[in-house]
Amino acid sequence: MSGHTDSQLFLGHPKGLVTLFFTEMWERMSYYGMRALLVLFMTGGLTGFNPGLGWSQIEAQAIYGIYVGLVYFMVVPGGWLADNLLGHQKAVLYGAVVIALGHLVLAVPINETFFLGLALVVLGTGLLKGNISTIVGRLYENQGMEDKRDAGYTIFYMSINIGSTIGFVVCGYLGEKVGWHWGFGAAAVGMLLGVVSYIRYRHLLGDAGLLPNTHGEGVKERLVLKSVLLAVFMLIGAGLIISGVVTISPRDFAENFAYFLTAVAAIYFVYLYFFAGLEPEEQRKILLLLLLFVAAAAFWSGFDQSGGSLNIFARDFTDLNFFGFEIPVSWVQVFNPIMVIIFAPMFAAFWAYLAKRNLDPSYPTKFVGGVVLMALSFGVMLVAVSLALQTGTVGVQWLLITYLLQTWGELTLSPIGLSAFSKYSPKKYTGQMFGLWFLASAIGGVLAGILGGDAMDSGLRSMSPTFTYMIQYYAVIAVAILGLAWVINKVQSRNST
Repeated sequence: MSGHTDSQLFLGHPKGLVTLFFTEMWERMSYYGMRALLVLFMTGGLTGFNPGLGWSQIEAQAIYGIYVGLVYFMVVPGGWLADNLLGHQKAVLYGAVVIALGHLVLAVPINETFFLGLALVVLGTGLLKGNISTIVGRLYENQGMEDKRDAGYTIFYMSINIGSTIGFVVCGYLGEKVGWHWGFGAAAVGMLLGVVSYIRYRHLLGDAGLLPNTHGEGVKERLVLKSVLLAVFMLIGAGLIISGVVTISPRDFAENFAYFLTAVAAIYFVYLYFFAGLEPEEQRKILLLLLLFVAAAAFWSGFDQSGGSLNIFARDFTDLNFFGFEIPVSWVQVFNPIMVIIFAPMFAAFWAYLAKRNLDPSYPTKFVGGVVLMALSFGVMLVAVSLALQTGTVGVQWLLITYLLQTWGELTLSPIGLSAFSKYSPKKYTGQMFGLWFLASAIGGVLAGILGGDAMDSGLRSMSPTFTYMIQYYAVIAVAILGLAWVINKVQSRNST
């Protein structure tokens, strides 16, 4: 297989990366812009200038967690559909269109269609999110480009943060200062720009992720039938819940959903290791990815507090007045993507510097670093909560320091995880393995909603014990991952001698 010619490259990377960069940028603008408003809208008062839904913190935080969990859980069947039926390029296109429809529904000021809009965003993101990351990896499979894969994923990761910055600023301002549904409408416009961008520049992707896996005669028809039956089952279930025929406590649903997601992940890893017919070297890589998965799920359960408990802390206990102008609450979340844009090139250069000197830390070590930084960020929040209990409000610098530590943790973990799952996944399971990577985000998102509800249940007084518990479990997970990584390396080295 030949390498890329100069005409196929952009700044040393495949030109198709430009297509994926802008598609992801607009999708993340719509996702994070809407997500920044979600809990604020659900917990907003029923009367006044900008009425919300008037739901309790426990209920709203649980729904937030369920939504985030479903968004990333649906990446698993989305990857399966792309691998087996659609191809990754078509899956991204269809997903982008469905997401745009979901945001358009949310933009309509009818509360009865709120869950329908969320459901469409969930389904569309399931098709787009994992598969667009898969295509990035496919662009670098040609000879001579493997060594640029990590850098390519770091560049791609920048698109997420540029898009989320735009979303927080535009959707946040319109949603809080003009009207919630104006903010949701801005998210719809952003996603429509993403659809147009992808269609216009899709040709730059070439055959990367164009075709699904080949199947024997009759297999594809059976796969289509299974997909249709699953879709019908899901639609019936969603319809029963939305119509009120089946009622369930959001908190109970979130807890059971967390157990379900964990069981799905465990079963899939067991299947891959024992029953997928993998070679011993591939099995070793699956064990490595399992360790990274556990660390990632724990990390995201803290990171996604930005749209939950930390968002409410910014609204109720933080002084947001700057020179006489009170910034929208959702603007506080823009600290993270701006910091990523600033620090991502530094982290990429640092990893490259270490790699040239054979000092690059292992994947588990990097992930443990991310988990430890997350624990430190909640240590900062414990101090902020203590001060708020004394004075009523605190300066925004406490959230700034918290998000700085979380950003460093994110850069230590997230783009590295994308690269690891691209590099070490068994070839015929690539799309599904990216789905598994995002399943860690799903588990983390649901846990974020549950923990966020606990943290906000009694205001400031319930925050300290919840955040202390989170610090403790981060410490336990960090030690466990380092220990397990050491054991696995010892066993592997013994078996190879």
